[in-house]
Amino acid sequence: MIVARSWWSSRRLRLRLTLLYGGLFFVAGSILLWLTYLITGQALNQQFVTGFRKIQNAPGGLDAARPMVEDVVFMGDIENRAGNVLSEMVRSSMLVMILVGVVALVLGYVVADRALRPLDRVTEAAQRLSESTLHERIGLRGPPDEVRRLADTFDAMLERLHRVFDAQRRFIANASHELRTPLAINRTVLEVSLEEPAASEDLKALARALLGTNARYERLIEGLLLLAQSEQELTVRRPVDLEQVVRTALEQIDLQSRRRPVTLHQDLRPVLVEGDPLFLERCVFNLLENAIKHNVRDGEIWLALRRQGGDAVVTVRNTGPAVPPYEVDDLFEPFSRLHGDRVRSFKGAGLGLSIVRAIVRAHGGQVTAAARPEGGLSVTVRLPHGPS
Repeated sequence: MIVARSWWSSRRLRLRLTLLYGGLFFVAGSILLWLTYLITGQALNQQFVTGFRKIQNAPGGLDAARPMVEDVVFMGDIENRAGNVLSEMVRSSMLVMILVGVVALVLGYVVADRALRPLDRVTEAAQRLSESTLHERIGLRGPPDEVRRLADTFDAMLERLHRVFDAQRRFIANASHELRTPLAINRTVLEVSLEEPAASEDLKALARALLGTNARYERLIEGLLLLAQSEQELTVRRPVDLEQVVRTALEQIDLQSRRRPVTLHQDLRPVLVEGDPLFLERCVFNLLENAIKHNVRDGEIWLALRRQGGDAVVTVRNTGPAVPPYEVDDLFEPFSRLHGDRVRSFKGAGLGLSIVRAIVRAHGGQVTAAARPEGGLSVTVRLPHGPS
């Protein structure tokens, strides 16, 4: 049922055009048949009925034309036969029109399919379009007709979008690099001041606070740089054991050293994907870090990796505060936090899930999230399965 509905949706315009062509053919054929019937009937009437009336109207009437009575009888018989021929012609013409109409419907579908095929290429290009595939072009060849102009206009629009997104990513990358240097200098100065024996306790306390603020901005800049890089087209694509990537990300996280220790439940199975292992590792790391930061004391995290159909599926569920369902989609936007909170900066800059979404999209996958009724979040990453 789903396949049939999908086929109907993808062929709806073709079928509508086919029905339109067929309807026009049957209307034109009916008009032609009606006109033929009238012309033929009029011709038969003029040839036979009018001749008979001339005999009747001759001088002396039928008495004068007595020798031609047998011819008149014969003419009546011809009129009856002519009527039968006219009826047979109508029936045969209708049958031929129906058969030719069926052929016209088939040919109409073929013509509509061929005419709409270039539009399918435009549609497929629009469906594949994302920030990481703006370099693709339709490149439709053929005469400069309406469809060719549409494809060329779409290519020109892609070119403009590509330049805009490239300029945006370059700006973020350049700004992040430029801001790294002063922050690194600030960190060095503050660390040196903490090691200074003559520094007072108040000065050291201020230096520690400034170091925390400096570290937050360094993480923010690193996140912006990673976000800009992950939104670009992947330069590395090779088979990756996603289970090994997940275990490597787990080694970088200490679940017990945080202020809110949590318990991790794992269900990992070997799955191969194709992509950049470093980006995929950062994707899993951000998912786990987000699940830990937005958890409760003695909370739990469920990490699952499995193969589902033709995709590799990573699911991270965690306990935590209740998340309103209408705020879930906004969590993937940069600098977005739960309840619109931008004050509690110790929970991060709000780039974790944005980076996850950018990495997943660059790998041709999808990421979705749902609020758990018990509190917390469930995030599912679906990546195309790699070579077996």
